[in-house]
Amino acid sequence: MPLKNAQYDILMRMYDRRQLDNRYDQQKRITRAYTLSPRLREIDQEIGSLSAQRAKLRILGNGMGASESLKAATVALQKERGSILEQLGLPRDYLEMRYHCPDCRDTGYIGSEKCHCFKQAAVNLLYDQSNIRAILERENFSSFSLSYYSDGYDPDLGQSIRDYMQSILLRCKDFAASYPEKGQNIMFTGTTGVGKTFLSNCIAKALIERCFSVVYLTATELFDIFSRACFSYEEEAAEDIDHYILDSDMLIIDDLGTERANAFTVSKLFYCINERLVRKKGTLISTNLKPGEIRDLYTERVASRILSHYEIISLFGDDIRIVKKFGSA
Repeated sequence: MPLKNAQYDILMRMYDRRQLDNRYDQQKRITRAYTLSPRLREIDQEIGSLSAQRAKLRILGNGMGASESLKAATVALQKERGSILEQLGLPRDYLEMRYHCPDCRDTGYIGSEKCHCFKQAAVNLLYDQSNIRAILERENFSSFSLSYYSDGYDPDLGQSIRDYMQSILLRCKDFAASYPEKGQNIMFTGTTGVGKTFLSNCIAKALIERCFSVVYLTATELFDIFSRACFSYEEEAAEDIDHYILDSDMLIIDDLGTERANAFTVSKLFYCINERLVRKKGTLISTNLKPGEIRDLYTERVASRILSHYEIISLFGDDIRIVKKFGSA
């Protein structure tokens, strides 16, 4: 998934800084070594002169024997340099450039392909911009446990809650693995503590690992950003709305319905949901509200957009926080 231009620029500036730091670090080591042994400077100057002579011979296209002689002299000088460094208690490659990533030499690319270090740096950047790095280390598909859900038969579901939640877990994994081909929008509904936020975070981590940009906001934080942009004219808030709230690959709105609902929040929620649908960007909402309550609280227009464009996933079970504290029922 391509990074946004601003995100790509951030990474390339990081690589530029690395290359500058590498050159600075190398120069410090060279200066120290030359101070300890002036002969090392002479050797490097001689190797440079021999390299220039060999290059000239290659351009002229003759002097094969002379070129081999120059090569042998270079090798001898390199051995002498290595011996001096060892005598000084320094590694033989002490004067060489050192890289964070030897594979791409801190350029971010191997040929025309992005290096593995660039891909990892992109993931790290997306984590940082998602607001939930620390949380995702605890809450992800690997740590999701079905043991907190009852394995007793539930007549309303026609199966146990645990079996039902297992099917939901598989659905969420499939959603994250195939996004956006098999759907872009989900709304988790259910009572407090049944795993809505946890599953949202599971999906967030999986998407970030695939290099999708994910932004996590509680409903209160979301409307606070809109409020600052509208009423205080903060340029930063306006940029947040455009670049992150509206244009991120996935926006997670957690605990919708816990904010103070009014005409402003209703209008901004509709704007946010509708604009992201137009831009074909995914949105994941978690809420304690039932679909009918969403219609009552946020108007028919908002409910219509959600019900017609989102997969509604209802979660069931006891409050996991209480189960963890007092044990399974």
